[in-house]
Amino acid sequence: MCQYSLEYAQQCDAQDELSHFRNKFLLPKDGEGNDLIYLSGNSLGLQPTITSEYILKELDDWAKLGVEGHTKAEHPWLPYHEFLSRNMANLIGAKPGEVVMMNTLTTNLHLMMVSFYKPTKTKYKIVVESDTFPSDKYAVESQLKFHGFDPVDGLILWTPPEGEELCRFEDLEAIMETQGDEIALLMIGSTNYYSGQLFPLKKITELGHSYNCKVGFDLAHGAGNIEPDLHETGADFAVWCSYKYLNSGPGSLGGCFVHERHAKNDTLKRFTGWWGHNKETRFNMRHDFEALPGAEGWQLSNPPILSMAAIRASLDVFAEAGMDRLRKKSIKLTGFLEYLIDELMDERIHIITPRNPEERGCQLSVQVKNADKSLHKQLTIAGVISDWRDPDVIRVAPVPLYNSFEDVFIFTERLKNILAR
Repeated sequence: MCQYSLEYAQQCDAQDELSHFRNKFLLPKDGEGNDLIYLSGNSLGLQPTITSEYILKELDDWAKLGVEGHTKAEHPWLPYHEFLSRNMANLIGAKPGEVVMMNTLTTNLHLMMVSFYKPTKTKYKIVVESDTFPSDKYAVESQLKFHGFDPVDGLILWTPPEGEELCRFEDLEAIMETQGDEIALLMIGSTNYYSGQLFPLKKITELGHSYNCKVGFDLAHGAGNIEPDLHETGADFAVWCSYKYLNSGPGSLGGCFVHERHAKNDTLKRFTGWWGHNKETRFNMRHDFEALPGAEGWQLSNPPILSMAAIRASLDVFAEAGMDRLRKKSIKLTGFLEYLIDELMDERIHIITPRNPEERGCQLSVQVKNADKSLHKQLTIAGVISDWRDPDVIRVAPVPLYNSFEDVFIFTERLKNILAR
């Protein structure tokens, strides 16, 4: 059977042990009730079918119990964040005590830099990848300014070689060799939002630590997409959002990882709030701050239960599917997309994402030379939901939880037809 065919794609779906998970999500539809080809889970994940049930349960408990829901709800609100920790830890390769869901990504990044960015007059610089997500860049620049340093001097960009799209580890090694004594923090996106490049997290961590630098990662495009194995990687901290691959809804809570070696380090500076205080005396109200051990000790305020209910729903789906199985399917699904795009044999098309599956997640960034956003608009009209990034890149993310091999085939066919015009 020809691999470039709808029949082959449908055969792959029939053999896929995870194909039934598609039915656990609500797919957007066109005006005639047909499923759209949704390939934008790297921007906003789809809603699990159980999410409304989980949220409605908390609304019902609120209606029936009022304030007593904090202790008497089916899932009591006081420890609600704890219901998320184990499943979240399993997804990112951490211990439950190293993980907490709280705040939003950039807020958590600032909280982590308060503790782990400890500049001196001579060791103060921060390294980020050159095309890091803008919010991360703004955050580290503002931290430099807050500590009295000029970002022009204090921010080091890890850039690809001229004429290339991807960062090379040897270039980061060269940066550290020449400026390592001046660098205090490596703050790298685990999986670059634009190129889709998955960085070697353990090698980066070991490199940074060898120069006595702290190392943190942004997992916005990693959590629920790759297997970062954060505990074994040894990073000092990581932050992420939950509305992309983690399917928790627009603007939902972020997450935070703090390695267990920092769990009881009371010398770390931090911004504090009452939810990070000892649970035994939290409601006494008159005790001096005593940080909880582990990631929980960085909490500020009591958690928003309705947002956490949506996260719990998605994490329950992930727990059933298994991140190891999802990753295996992701490699096959993205590999099929890569094959189909190559088979178009269109000289205008260039995949800038690494070809090695171990160096990418489920996103392929497809550059279409001399194209503009009208190409993305035509795809949208054709029933494909993808993502456009200037000047000429379509980001396509076949998510293994709910995308099919048939989705990938149909997308490629519609792209081919649009380009043929």
